[in-house]
Amino acid sequence: MPTGTDRLCIRPRGLLRGAVLTLVFAGVLATAAATGSLPRQESEAGPAGASRGELRDRAAGDRPPVDSAALSRAAAAAMADGKSGKKAAEEFVSRSGDRWGAVYDKREYAEFERGLGGAYTGVGLSAGRAGATGVRVTRVQDGGPAGRAGIRVGDRLVAVDGRAVDGLSVSEVVSLLRGDGVPGSAVVLRVERGRAERTLTLRRARLVTDPVSVRRLDDGTLLIRVAAFTKGAGTRVRDAVRAAPAGAGVLLDLRGNAGGLVSEAAVAASAFLDGGLVATYDVRGEQRAVYAEGGGDTGRPLVALIDGGTMSAAELLTGALQDRGRAVTVGSRTFGKGSVQMPSALPDGSVAELTVGHYRTPAGHAVDGNGITPDLAAGDRAEERARTVLSGLGGGS
Repeated sequence: MPTGTDRLCIRPRGLLRGAVLTLVFAGVLATAAATGSLPRQESEAGPAGASRGELRDRAAGDRPPVDSAALSRAAAAAMADGKSGKKAAEEFVSRSGDRWGAVYDKREYAEFERGLGGAYTGVGLSAGRAGATGVRVTRVQDGGPAGRAGIRVGDRLVAVDGRAVDGLSVSEVVSLLRGDGVPGSAVVLRVERGRAERTLTLRRARLVTDPVSVRRLDDGTLLIRVAAFTKGAGTRVRDAVRAAPAGAGVLLDLRGNAGGLVSEAAVAASAFLDGGLVATYDVRGEQRAVYAEGGGDTGRPLVALIDGGTMSAAELLTGALQDRGRAVTVGSRTFGKGSVQMPSALPDGSVAELTVGHYRTPAGHAVDGNGITPDLAAGDRAEERARTVLSGLGGGS
């Protein structure tokens, strides 16, 4: 699974109008392994990165945008004094109060870009905040180094390569996990489960994630699970819906989906909507919008499963389906990450992501800091309740 912050990008297509947009789960594609930060949760694959000029969505407060020109000058001044431009930029962003602002070097950014395609180098786990300062494992990729070593969801990360992680941001922890990004390189993890603590040496591997799974349930329901909106995920959702038997209901599982490319979320929305608005967003006060393509299946019964791990682009899709009366949403309140970030190139080749705006659902609801409340609250038995609702809509036996 990709590791790192979830980034959502919108690339120019017929369904998109306005600038290229990337929503980051700030986290994250909070899927696989090591990149992350939370209140965002991240995976090693890293934020599904976007090209320069693209926008990313992350959870952030309503603060004035950071002055990118001043940031670039600060980095240049540090380099002129023989210091690290990247470190100077990180300090600048930290002082700015931009909670989700971040700075990446060339290698980190390239790895994030690769994560958009569902491939990354890491140990196959996602990390999220545990309490005020701790970091816990939020997802483990099947067959990855972490999974083979016996690491489980809920385990607490104590140290990476001898460095204690308490107090570090999730992004910093994921960066340590990702290391040099070279397959075969070693990383030593200290992991706590209950009162037991273990030290494990893992070797990073080149991993590929499959963000979409589709299967038919016994009652004929089509279950579509989307772990992240990496490249091609939206098309796979749309193709699965088009291939489903007439009248078969769809259970769209977005739980734990930390986001990804906004363009892919818009394509997924196009599977169920006949065009129209998916979301609006602003960039330094300028209003823009994301649209679905026409021709979607607007009559098939649809229930969307969501929870606190549903973020960013996944929240964008949820909001569109809910506001437009297309789906019944079941589960718990989503994470609430709806800020837009734009990457800026720095003099040393590193890239800073700065918050420049926020997005809203079609009905005008702000997602950032609020999340989306499901139509039907459900806890541990959410999937069972969702199937009952779907049956009531005529989509299952």
